[in-house]
Amino acid sequence: MPPADAAQASADGATAVGLSDDVPAEEALARATAHLLSLQHSDGWWKGDLETNVTMDAEDLLLREFLGIRTPEQTLATAAWIRSKQRADGTWATFHGGPPELSTTVEAYVALRLAGDDPQAPHMAAAAHYVREAGGIAATRVFTRIWLALFGWWPWERLPELPPEILFLPRWAPLNIYAFGQWARQTIVPLTVVSAHRPVHPAPFALTELHADPADPYPLRPLAPAASWDGLFQRLDRLMHHYHRYAVRPLRRLALARAGRWIVHRQEADGCWGGIQPPAVYSLIALNLLGYRLDHPVMKAGLTAFDGFTVHTEDGRRWMEACQSPVWDTCLATVALRDAGLPADDPALVRAADWMLGEEITTPGDWSVRRPNLAPGGWAFEFHNDTYPDIDDTAEVVLALRRVAHPEPQRIDAAVDRGVEWNLGMQSREGAWGAFDVDNTSPLPNKLPFCDFGEVIDPPSADVTAHVVEMLAEVGKARDPRTRRGVAWLLAQQEADGSWFGRWGTNYIYGTGSVLPALVAAGVRPGHPAVRRAVRWLESRQNPDGGWGEDMRSYEDPATWAGRGDSTASQTAWALMALLAAGEGPAGEPGGADRTGSEAVERGVRWLTRTQRADGTWDEPQFTGTGFPWDFSINYHLYRLVFPVTALGRYVTGRALGSGGGGR
Repeated sequence: MPPADAAQASADGATAVGLSDDVPAEEALARATAHLLSLQHSDGWWKGDLETNVTMDAEDLLLREFLGIRTPEQTLATAAWIRSKQRADGTWATFHGGPPELSTTVEAYVALRLAGDDPQAPHMAAAAHYVREAGGIAATRVFTRIWLALFGWWPWERLPELPPEILFLPRWAPLNIYAFGQWARQTIVPLTVVSAHRPVHPAPFALTELHADPADPYPLRPLAPAASWDGLFQRLDRLMHHYHRYAVRPLRRLALARAGRWIVHRQEADGCWGGIQPPAVYSLIALNLLGYRLDHPVMKAGLTAFDGFTVHTEDGRRWMEACQSPVWDTCLATVALRDAGLPADDPALVRAADWMLGEEITTPGDWSVRRPNLAPGGWAFEFHNDTYPDIDDTAEVVLALRRVAHPEPQRIDAAVDRGVEWNLGMQSREGAWGAFDVDNTSPLPNKLPFCDFGEVIDPPSADVTAHVVEMLAEVGKARDPRTRRGVAWLLAQQEADGSWFGRWGTNYIYGTGSVLPALVAAGVRPGHPAVRRAVRWLESRQNPDGGWGEDMRSYEDPATWAGRGDSTASQTAWALMALLAAGEGPAGEPGGADRTGSEAVERGVRWLTRTQRADGTWDEPQFTGTGFPWDFSINYHLYRLVFPVTALGRYVTGRALGSGGGGR
């Protein structure tokens, strides 16, 4: 649906599920706050479901088929979920309302074949027709073809090669394993083991109906010019295939052994790897190929952890989370509840702080390869992930802890100090921050034919940098030279239209909603030209219904989609948080900015109050979170609640104080 049509549809349907225009913001906030409090676990944490796309579910079945542990119950429940996500044209997308996606459709189709769906059935025939028209299996991504190769549906010789000997490359060498982002690194190491073994589990059926040209089902892709990066790496890949046939066997055995140790060493306390799906499934396959039986403690713990990613619906369906986000959700909920007016010493907030304190990571991880002398002191995204703390979570946890009146303030202060120093130590040479590593910016990993599954490096981003800058301002370091370098980097990254690109949330609304509060907190005046340009951009993107929304397609086509899409609760909240921070107070109130800006805030608040459900939350099937821009989209189910609570809380506070800010 084009942006204009999407906005109009949003306007037409805005009052269908909501309450009414005259619901006071205070009443909507109270309802949302009560609902958010009701979701807290007795241990102190919050966790919303993390929904992605059906490749997670298809690959779960394929993993279980490969290991011989797939059950009829799992298969039926998963197939029901996959069918429920099929589009009317027979395809599958990677986000709600998105276009058809070839690899996702192939994997979903194969999973339904495993479940016994007849390939002649209308829903299967429609999917197969689309696959053939889109280029067939040969046009799918590398990861999809790896899954198919495991069952003989695709030849290993027609896949890019990445040998386990990569682990022997020194850390200064191009394409050493630490040149990849942490999520790619964790995935690539086990895949080098799989690639070296090239296993083939007997296929339970053929997939000839998915080839665009049955006479040439496994075509070689044409070589790019030798002088181009693509051409260079394609030729390097052919050399790697030659090496696979003639590898020095003792060296190969040493490489495989090192890879096995690398994988086992990074298994988390709960049995998972990095708390995310791709390393988990490929590590289980790799270790199995290295001789680990299913009853080995490492394998048992890994499979148990993977089972913990399963979500069962009330109607008997089953789907898989790609990751779990309790630390992120808990710190965001803590900040939201404080903005909503919950006392700093409320027992719910103290429990949350206690849980977050217990999640602090005090041991070195992969990040210490580039910062060997930096003391640990960060937080990860997940329940049990001591190897990969991330800069974004650490910044937000510090912001949350600072707002809780804990009975043992010295514990809070010590953890905050460690988190601040760790984040400062992870600043990149250009003054900004990435998510997991320092200066992880080499362009070479993205050039590998093997790496077509999304971003595989971790360069600094505006949203992460903004959260760190906001945190540093909160702890009194707004004038610190390191903070000023971050501010200067953010100002230099502003787009010509006034927005900022959002790496970990969709997209320009998220980036702008992150950066404006940070700049103002760090001392940039609301009247600064960069702030005014951002305010004008947000005003220009407000939908006719008063809300804001942005479709995932803005990553591929920003000219059409940047800041455009159906209004959503989370994105409306991000825009409001930015406008309030910039001084765009409630219309007509003392301290408010010009009438236009203030009216935008009022209309946005009315959209939130009008579309709120009776239980205090909001409907939001749209995906507003980002794993890899465009390639991997996320629907954080708590976003639809935690960010509106924050925005409404800051609005109500600002109105009560007679000022526009309403921020911290």
